[in-house]
Amino acid sequence: MASQIINSTSQSNGFSAGVATWYDSPTGPGSGGACGFENDVAYAPYNGMTAAGNRNIFQSGKGCGVCYQVKCTKATNALCSENPVTVTVTNECPGTCNNEAFHFDLSGIAFGALANPGQADPMRKLGHIDIEYQRVQCTYSNIGIQFKIDIGSNANYLAFAIEFVNGDGDIGAAAISSSNSNGWLSMKQSWGATWSVGIPEGVSGPYSVKVTTIESQKTAIANNVIPANWSKGQNYRSNVNV
Repeated sequence: MASQIINSTSQSNGFSAGVATWYDSPTGPGSGGACGFENDVAYAPYNGMTAAGNRNIFQSGKGCGVCYQVKCTKATNALCSENPVTVTVTNECPGTCNNEAFHFDLSGIAFGALANPGQADPMRKLGHIDIEYQRVQCTYSNIGIQFKIDIGSNANYLAFAIEFVNGDGDIGAAAISSSNSNGWLSMKQSWGATWSVGIPEGVSGPYSVKVTTIESQKTAIANNVIPANWSKGQNYRSNVNV
């Protein structure tokens, strides 16, 4: 499955033109709400460097987990450091964010990081700025893919958000298996980065999870990563990545 291709205005340096605003508190980490990441955004490896994307970035949840470099330039804003910072898409910015083709609603932390040293607060006071952005590979050194169990899960229905995918960052397919599942059970994207599957009668954990990315079609298999006695809202970290 290929990502939707949207026309954008490219710059000679590989970046494209976009706009940025910010939300949450001035030094807040943003939110993982629409992707299912919840409060994980405040902690490593995100460390609050997150973005809510408009329709062309969020892509109905297929954009969750994707990494971008964003920067602003002194040609349009004297407060800009011109140093690119890397953010991960963890939320959606609906409504008026779709008035522009590519709108990043950054966390307060990420928006301030675009500024010269000591000028984060004046930068945030601007509220809405022109930026340049480019998609980059996500790099989670020595961190395995993580699975956050959705609170709606039960013995007959299992759903979880998938986080920390190296490279593409996105998820094109997921499946689970167990010792008594008779092979892989294909999952469906429920919302954001949350994937779900009905559990057939007689099937139980521990569960292995297979994750395949969209762009490069890379696959990782996390064996027995979700225990038989899994808990709602719990994170289960694997020791593999793509």
